[in-house]
Amino acid sequence: MSYKNLIVEQKEKIGYIKFNRPEVLNAVNIETVLEVEKVMHEFNDNKDILVIIITGEGKAFIAGSDISRLAQMDALEAREYSQVGQRVLSFIENMEKPVIAAVNGFALGSGCEIAMACDIRIASEKAKFGQPEVKLGIIPGHAGSQRLPRLVGVGKAKELIFTGDVIDAAEALRIGLVNKVTTPESLMEEAENLAKKIIAVGPTAVRVAKTVINRGIDTNLTTANSYEMEAFSMLFSTDEAKEGMKAFMEKRKPDWNH
Repeated sequence: MSYKNLIVEQKEKIGYIKFNRPEVLNAVNIETVLEVEKVMHEFNDNKDILVIIITGEGKAFIAGSDISRLAQMDALEAREYSQVGQRVLSFIENMEKPVIAAVNGFALGSGCEIAMACDIRIASEKAKFGQPEVKLGIIPGHAGSQRLPRLVGVGKAKELIFTGDVIDAAEALRIGLVNKVTTPESLMEEAENLAKKIIAVGPTAVRVAKTVINRGIDTNLTTANSYEMEAFSMLFSTDEAKEGMKAFMEKRKPDWNH
């Protein structure tokens, strides 16, 4: 299926989403966000896709929301845009399949929020991150004020959101906003290599691990540990766990398809 604002592909067991509005540095509007929602649901239902990579066409990952559209919104329209964005990013964050952001350039405003909703972020040395909404007299609307402190700590998140400062990839790595920084030329290769590492292990175990981490992170340790215990023991009833342990003892690679 073709999309107006996205390039969507599937190679082997990896699903690719590339934001494709380079003339506006991939700035998003509500139509783009709804396209992302449709693709993510399709990828989630596709049993042949195990990992998803999100990136941007041209010089930017996503430079933010389309300000020309924001400037026309009234309070009710802004609420709808925020609601839709939060819904879609929550789905990305909580879907069972791992999602990698390959950040090739500007990841500002909504772009930074989309990257933060992904499980892992790999950045080009040319990447820039920030939540500059206060410079427009507004605040993040797609959960940036909530995900950023969970990733980098409350103090640093307040500094970035209160000032609207933009940081480079090295600083993003230092504060824990990204997992790795690489050259622009090797960005997609690094993202794909990571995706292939994930594909090589037990697919059900990966999905369950993501669910347990996400459920446990916002609760107390005792409750979180109980989530882990139930998921850990449940996996012992699967053929996947039997195959994984048998393959280890037989000194061979496991056949997850089996």
